[in-house]
Amino acid sequence: MAFTMINLPYDKKDLEPYMSEQTFDYHYGKHYKTYVDNLNKLVAETEFEKMPLEEIIRKTAGKPEYTAIFNNAAQAWNHAFFWKSMCKNGGGEPKTELKQRLEKDFGSVAKFKEAFKLAAVGQFGSGWAWLVDNAGKLEVMKTANADNPIAHGLKPLLTVDVWEHAYYLDYQNRRADFVEAFLEQLVNW
Repeated sequence: MAFTMINLPYDKKDLEPYMSEQTFDYHYGKHYKTYVDNLNKLVAETEFEKMPLEEIIRKTAGKPEYTAIFNNAAQAWNHAFFWKSMCKNGGGEPKTELKQRLEKDFGSVAKFKEAFKLAAVGQFGSGWAWLVDNAGKLEVMKTANADNPIAHGLKPLLTVDVWEHAYYLDYQNRRADFVEAFLEQLVNW
C-alpha cells in the first residue's frame, strides 16, 4: 500500500486572497508531495509499509534510527490535516460545541485566538501551532519541524503551518499577518 496525497477539499483558488494559488502549487504540489514520496521510499519493504500514518508516527517518535521515517510520516500527516483545517469562507468563531469548549477552557474564543497566535508567531524557526484535546481539556501547543501532538499522546483538533513555505510567497516575513488571516478568514471550525 503506497501512501498518497489527499485531494484538497476545495479548489486551489478558493482561499484567495488569503492563500494564493501559487502558494498551493509550491506547498501542496511540491513540499507535501515530497514528504509523501519520500515516505513511500523509506517504508518500502519495512514493518511500516502497511501501517496508518498515525501508527508510524507513534512507533517512530523519539527513536533516532527512525528519524527520517518519522519526519516524512509526520509531515505527510501534518499537511493533510492542515489542508482540512482550512475552508473557503472560513474564519470567525465556531458555532458548535467547540465554541463552548473554547469558552470553558480559555475563557473566550478571543482568548483562545490570542493563545494560538502567540504559539504560532512564537514558534522559533519552522513548525506548527495546534489546538489539541488533552484528556478532555483543550490546549494550545506548538511543535518544531515535523513534531506533532500524536507523538505526545494528544488529539489534534486544528493546526496552522508556520514553516515559511506556507506563507512566504503571500506574506513574506509577516508570519503574524498570515496567522491572523488563517484565524479570521480560513480556519475550518
